[in-house]
Amino acid sequence: MWVDTACDSLRRRRVLAIRYDGYTRAVEVHAVCYSKPDHAILRAWQISGGSVSGERSGWKLMRLDEASGAHVSDTPSQDPRPGYKRGDAATYRIVCEM
Repeated sequence: MWVDTACDSLRRRRVLAIRYDGYTRAVEVHAVCYSKPDHAILRAWQISGGSVSGERSGWKLMRLDEASGAHVSDTPSQDPRPGYKRGDAATYRIVCEM
């Protein structure tokens, strides 16, 4: 799982490159948490890459156990993005948060 990598991205304020749903995406991590069914999830602002929905940028909620790869890039994050609210309602346990 990619919880530590995602939190490292958030702490270092660097873009996370993640392979998810068959697409490579660049995201700015805002929170890493666990959902009620105990899945590690990532709340992030996608800045580039593909998406099943066709939306190449904007807010995304991703299950980290469904990612096939992730690494912290050298690109600085432009976080926090407008609309971010601490204490995400989709979660019950926050690991790291902006």
